[in-house]
Amino acid sequence: MIGVFDSGFGGLTVLSALLRELPDYDYLYLADSARAPYGARSAEVVNEFTLEAVEWLFEQGCPLVVLACNTASARALRNIQQLHLPKRWPDRRVLGVVRPSVEALAGIPVGTVAIPDQTAPAETSGLVAVLGTQATIASDSYGIELRKLAPRLRLLQQACPLWVPLVEAGELDGPGTEFFLRKALAPLLPPHEAPRRVLLGCTHYPLLLPALRRIVPAETEILDQGGLVAERLADWMRRHPEQEAKLTRGGTRRFCTTDDPAWFAARGEKLLGSPIRAERVRLRTA
Repeated sequence: MIGVFDSGFGGLTVLSALLRELPDYDYLYLADSARAPYGARSAEVVNEFTLEAVEWLFEQGCPLVVLACNTASARALRNIQQLHLPKRWPDRRVLGVVRPSVEALAGIPVGTVAIPDQTAPAETSGLVAVLGTQATIASDSYGIELRKLAPRLRLLQQACPLWVPLVEAGELDGPGTEFFLRKALAPLLPPHEAPRRVLLGCTHYPLLLPALRRIVPAETEILDQGGLVAERLADWMRRHPEQEAKLTRGGTRRFCTTDDPAWFAARGEKLLGSPIRAERVRLRTA
């Protein structure tokens, strides 16, 4: 199975895109809903929680895990890839959403092997933006990667700490939601310069897309991570056939949460557009 991990149900926006792009594979989705959201937690705690989730997915038989959670990708992925996998799981792979998202933000086409300072996008200057949780923005993960791939692009990074609680509460539209969206988006709105592209750097944010589209300037492209991550994962599989060969193609889907499975299933069904059966699982400390 391909393991997909998120702190909550927002990662289903990524899973939904994966199911469209790569429908034949088997998937295991894990939501750490009991400890969500991750965005305001320390780097040490995010790393600990993410490692527990990855270990659990590996133990379930997943040779490949995708960290759909931006905070987990920003705070924990490098440690897991460089320190944990070589010691315990040298044959497994963990991928995040930051690098493929930065490639899209920089305008690098799918299928291009992005080499720092050698694969500059067509637009080598201008302003782009990332919207994310406090932890994601504080990590500067997007800034670090963008400076490698497109150093002449200017990056605006904006933390939106109240957006995940809004989505988790089902408040996707209305005057109250619009107030908090506009408050966070103020640096992107007139009289400020409109960015070329805005990346929704959290899996929950695409659920706010209809409201965001009414607020963000029409000339600004809004990037939804789900589709771009799915496209780039498919390309990664083509370039790593030895890893792709480990994945099974039975078309099965399993959904797990560390909190109430009925609550998770009710929200997940709205996202995926089909009934799902969720089960509760326990991580080491969840």
